[in-house]
Amino acid sequence: MMSRRKFLRGSAILGVSVAAPSLLLGQSGMYSSKGNRKVYRVLNADHTKVGTLPVMRAFAGDHLDHVSPFVLFDEFGPVDIKPGSDALRVNAHPHAGVIPTTYFLSGSGHHKDSLNYDFQIQTGEYMMFSSGRGAIHMEESGQRLKEEGGKIHGFQIWLNMPAAYKLDDPTTTVFRDDHMPTIIKKDFTGRVVLGELFGYKSNIKTFTPTFYYYLKLNKQARLNIPTDPAHNAFIYAVSGGVELEGQHALKPNQLALYERGQSNINLYAEEGAEVFLLGGQPMNEPVYSYGPFVMNNEQQIMQCINDYQSGKMGDPDKVN
Repeated sequence: MMSRRKFLRGSAILGVSVAAPSLLLGQSGMYSSKGNRKVYRVLNADHTKVGTLPVMRAFAGDHLDHVSPFVLFDEFGPVDIKPGSDALRVNAHPHAGVIPTTYFLSGSGHHKDSLNYDFQIQTGEYMMFSSGRGAIHMEESGQRLKEEGGKIHGFQIWLNMPAAYKLDDPTTTVFRDDHMPTIIKKDFTGRVVLGELFGYKSNIKTFTPTFYYYLKLNKQARLNIPTDPAHNAFIYAVSGGVELEGQHALKPNQLALYERGQSNINLYAEEGAEVFLLGGQPMNEPVYSYGPFVMNNEQQIMQCINDYQSGKMGDPDKVN
């Protein structure tokens, strides 16, 4: 069981590596068009472990000029779980000033927190743990996986909270299908988790303009996705290969950061691909992070530590 003291010793956020440029040779499958966003940099996600859960970490507290309002991006799994085996688990730990969000591509999860929420999260559902001034939660693979076995695969992506809301009361919400429209087109299918795409609009509210799209591109699919030129944007490849502007090749477990100033994000998938495309209005505020605490100055971080140590965020023993 994780003690407060152990948490504080092991709470550093680690960065990831920059990928060597990978360009397609020969003829491009992309149509050129005006107003294309330029790729700034491609990152390799790195293997790490959170509790007993293996993850691929694409960024964590770095590259904020290009990923804000997001601050961390983890892909967990895919992992096959045998019936009756121990749950993959992240023991009780605190958060403050940030919204850890979870989305399952397959499998299920169990969430329990110091706000008296205790529930199972299913495939295709989206959870927002708005930590505000501070709360504790535990995460593990779900009861159905324990009983029946199967694959667990999903994403935990942290959304920063503006300074004006960082000390709000914490809350937890799970959103079902009726909040996130599904797009079915000839070249692709998609889920609009946050924001709006091609007239399909999510009903989930965020503090600042934010978009979060899960897209499955068919073979030979070409997409031209409009975005606000003043907003950040980045794309992560889950499976398959994707061609980006300038013949940049994006491979699985790589993330491309885009420059601001233009609107269109051009994608081409010769053999099909599965991607997440996210971004939004940058938060032009200072960011101080210490492990799971994301605040605006060092004094606030120290207050978070004191609140956690004194039990004001809840009792980890009751959450585990």
